[in-house]
Formats: sequence, C-alpha cells, structure tokens
Amino acid sequence: MFERLQQFLASLSGGDKPVFAADDPRVAVMALCIQVMEADGKVLDIEKTALRARFKEFYGVEEAELDALVAAGTDAESEAIDFFRFTSELKRQLSEEQRVSLIGLLWEIVYADGERSEMEDHAIWRIADLLGVSGRERIMKRQEVAGRVGAATGQEEADEG
Repeated sequence: MFERLQQFLASLSGGDKPVFAADDPRVAVMALCIQVMEADGKVLDIEKTALRARFKEFYGVEEAELDALVAAGTDAESEAIDFFRFTSELKRQLSEEQRVSLIGLLWEIVYADGERSEMEDHAIWRIADLLGVSGRERIMKRQEVAGRVGAATGQEEADEG
C-alpha cells in the first residue's frame, strides 16, 4: 500500500523519477556500495564512476533509473546506523550465489582507486558475515577482483581469522 501511495504522489508532481519499493534489493545494494566506498574516508570520482558502471552492468539499468537508485541508496545509507538494515533484507531476498556476487561487486568498488584500506576490508568482512558469505568465498572474490585489476592481495587473511 505504501508503494502505491508513493507512486500516486509521484504522479501528482508529474515526476518521471522512478519510485522504488521500500524493500527493493537494488536500493540496499546501492547503500552498501556507498558505505564501502566511504569506508576509507575519501570518495574519489574514479570510485563513483566505477560504482555507476558496475551497477549498470550488474543490474542493466539506464541512466535515469541509475540516478534515482544512487539518490535512493544515498538517502538510505545516510539514515542507516549499521549494515544490518540492508544485509538482513538482502540475505532473505538473494540466493547464495547472488550474495557472493554482491561481495565481488563491493570488491570492485574498493579496487576502483587501485588500493584497499583496512577500513574497506573491515566493512566487506562485516557485510559478508551478515550475508552468510564465508570468509573463504570473500577472500576468493577479493583475490579474483585484485587479480583482474592487477592489485596486490597481501597476506591479511591470517589477521582476518
């Protein structure tokens, strides 16, 4: 019912901007991507560009819908106090394979600037844990993405336990 009310209000304002359901997994994924992108305390244009490109590829959305998703994800992320708000819904809605792919997407965002920070590692570790993605799968995705972009993977696995 709330979704229909949102759509009705949007139609009154003549807005062509897409309205997303409160439980649309794309909004949660976008919010997680933004949280990971911001984890190291700096958001670079190259990261924003990578986020948009990967999201378009991942979901096959057009520019207008992508702009709306970025705005919705940013709003949702700014209201969230932790990852659980997003991961609990995604864990219910996504298959195991989709959750592992999401971790790969997050690593793509991390490596967009050519390096990864301890804070980004920690953010993805927490997200993967909450999504039920094993440490092994998380590390394999990180190594896969790092290998593709030519980044060093390091030996942090021992510290991540």
